[in-house]
Amino acid sequence: MDEFIGGVYDVIVVGAGHAGCEAALAAARMGCKTAVFCLNLDSIANMPCNPNIGGTAKGQLVREIDALGGQMGITADETFIQSKILNRGKGPAVYSLRAQIDRRAYHTRMKWVLENQENLDVKQAEVTEVLCENNKVKGIKVNTGTVYLCKAIVITTGTYLKGRIVIGNTSYSSGPDGLYPANKLSDSLRALGIELLRFKTGTPARINRRSIDFSKMVEQPGDDEIVPFSFMTDEVNDNQIVCYLTHTNNETHRIIHENLHRSPLYSGDIQGIGPRYCPSIEDKVVRFKEKESHQVFVEPMGLNTNEMYLQGMSTSMPEDVQIKMIRSLPGLENATIMRPAYAIEYDCIDPTQLKLSLELKTIDGLFFAGQVNGSSGYEEAAAQGIMAGINAVLKIKGREPLILDRSQAYIGVLIDDLVTKGIKEPYRMMTSRAEYRLWLRQDNADLRLTQIGYDVGLASEERYKRYIEKKEKIEAEFMRLKKTIIPPSKEINEFLRKYNSAQITSGIKLYDLLRRPEIEYHHLEEIGQAEDLPGQVKEQVTISIKYEGYLERQMNQIRQFKRMEERKLPEDIDYSKIQGLSTEARQKLNNQRPQSIGQASRISGVSPADISVLLIYLEAQKRKNKSNGEQIQDGKDKEQC
Repeated sequence: MDEFIGGVYDVIVVGAGHAGCEAALAAARMGCKTAVFCLNLDSIANMPCNPNIGGTAKGQLVREIDALGGQMGITADETFIQSKILNRGKGPAVYSLRAQIDRRAYHTRMKWVLENQENLDVKQAEVTEVLCENNKVKGIKVNTGTVYLCKAIVITTGTYLKGRIVIGNTSYSSGPDGLYPANKLSDSLRALGIELLRFKTGTPARINRRSIDFSKMVEQPGDDEIVPFSFMTDEVNDNQIVCYLTHTNNETHRIIHENLHRSPLYSGDIQGIGPRYCPSIEDKVVRFKEKESHQVFVEPMGLNTNEMYLQGMSTSMPEDVQIKMIRSLPGLENATIMRPAYAIEYDCIDPTQLKLSLELKTIDGLFFAGQVNGSSGYEEAAAQGIMAGINAVLKIKGREPLILDRSQAYIGVLIDDLVTKGIKEPYRMMTSRAEYRLWLRQDNADLRLTQIGYDVGLASEERYKRYIEKKEKIEAEFMRLKKTIIPPSKEINEFLRKYNSAQITSGIKLYDLLRRPEIEYHHLEEIGQAEDLPGQVKEQVTISIKYEGYLERQMNQIRQFKRMEERKLPEDIDYSKIQGLSTEARQKLNNQRPQSIGQASRISGVSPADISVLLIYLEAQKRKNKSNGEQIQDGKDKEQC
């Protein structure tokens, strides 16, 4: 009997977590007929771990997703319950917006957005097989046996592939939050020659708000002035909740040490590799013996639930040990667990098998995005999702892929790290990973990326119009500040004295005045020299002026970086035949097929000496090709004679 064809699409997205949502929306908004498949529609855009969006480096990713025309920032603005900017005391390069989210409201809103998106069908089914023909995707098969045909597939399965929950000595097959795992797709991927890895992550217990004594904790309020994630958001709600801070203590650590033999992390029951930068509480206590306490943030899961999240208490200890640990913390002496903490093991792929477009090197039209690529975090997933969705469409339309490099976006750093450097543990985005972070700030993401999003057909006309208006206002204000000269006067010098700034004896440009560290843009209002401009414009102008020297130095570094990226490597090059390369370099280069000298230099195992050999090889090939061209031309001239 012939297989039933359930539908024919341009793009099929497998999974509807944060990567899947962005991939599906991007593909549909760019005009392709798209379907997104989810094991359970009630888990769309689920937050199985911490119910927040943003944070250090992650806030930058959300802003970049938004600037390209993505959805995460908009939905976060609609459903946040507390907002704050992190790293305020460290300078604008590392400012990062973080919002506590109403988990259920976020899911509900994102599901509604998907359901109402033109060109997008939302379907509940387990995808069990990827269908290919002649190393090119053909479609998918679901658990009912139905086949759906397509031109491109984006796999965004998160932690569902052969998911296994571990709590103490208990383990069982499951996806996050007790949802069904995807147990068959891994075998299909392996059959296609895709190498899989086994990773592990975890989440803390949820406790009942009614069982907490908040008087023994420190309140953690949000910011008074709320900054939205999306450049399209005009109005934001007020902060509606307060988070709290408590700490582990000697008793907590004693309980952990006495029960380490019962931890599956140390007993060997957990085989998957966990994230170094988000360790379990037992791992923290063992690794950081010198620390007498560790922070634990108590955060609401939403406005209409009593569930509270214990950030910093991730564990896979048995439930009886979890209760003892939690009740040893100030304010949690009578805590009642609603959901126990757990570790989850899952299959993911080795991302070095991907191109920078996130397309698999060996199968045409098969893309991967999110935690299935070995990353961790909602924001990292969404960033990969939007790029995979964009590139799936560009592939279908016969256009060149969109590849953001390390100097253009945190998204570029994220994808380059995964694809070029590979992973040994779940990858987390951090500001320290971005060499050009003074340029890659969250405040200028729209100025960096909206034109790109518009050019590929994702950013809307309204978004583009706002971007142009903002850009024009910034440029006009720069010109005004550079042209306007303030003469010395008693009033001006009193103003300067007030802010401990050097007085003037001759005229000074407003531009130079604003370069002074102690003078901020809003101070200019006192001398009648501030324009009535949007806050984003004032922020851009101020940062650009105050950090002018540093930014120019960074731009010089970026120009040097670009020169290396522009030295393209031939796709058909056989590195095993290049004399002078180390054995490891030959293996790595042949395996990963870097697109440029710059990318090759970032591959683990490729040394500076190997890069020198490649540069010499390219130059020799260039001369050889030039010589061959001259000989051909000489032959043509003789024929004409």
